[in-house]
Amino acid sequence: MTTTQPEVPEAGTGTSRLEEEGEIAADYLEELLDIADLDGDIDIDVEHGRAAVAIVSEDPADRRLRTLAGRDGEVLDALQELTRLAVQAKTGERSRLMLDVAGYRAGRRTALTAVAEEAIAKVRSTGASLALEPMNAYERKVVHDVVAASGLVSDSDGIEPNRHVVVRPA
Repeated sequence: MTTTQPEVPEAGTGTSRLEEEGEIAADYLEELLDIADLDGDIDIDVEHGRAAVAIVSEDPADRRLRTLAGRDGEVLDALQELTRLAVQAKTGERSRLMLDVAGYRAGRRTALTAVAEEAIAKVRSTGASLALEPMNAYERKVVHDVVAASGLVSDSDGIEPNRHVVVRPA
């Protein structure tokens, strides 16, 4: 198992706190992988003002790590929360760390970007608002970012677990 280290932060950027979160998370996840007898490398980065940790397969043909993502990312969401709690227990501060396993979130981001772009095209062609299927908070954030970049507007509507994004003309 190997851990990729982030670049040295510039002084005063606050990045060192996020890197510390990533290191704590990596230690926690390495122990979990050992207990589960799973092989994987851990990559640590800082993205969009958050620590980002990814567990990647040493062997792309080995699909066993995908079990840590679970059906519809449910296991990944739970593992992310447990990892955030482990970080909070060490630092005393709430973590907004993002976790990916075997490229699940990266793949989901690509699929959600396509959903958002299709919705944007429909709203532009019809001039009418369009409600999308229910999504979790992470998924809604991805869609909101794509919609905002297009110049349209979006809102989240509804109550969990049926909370969804509505894309509207600008």
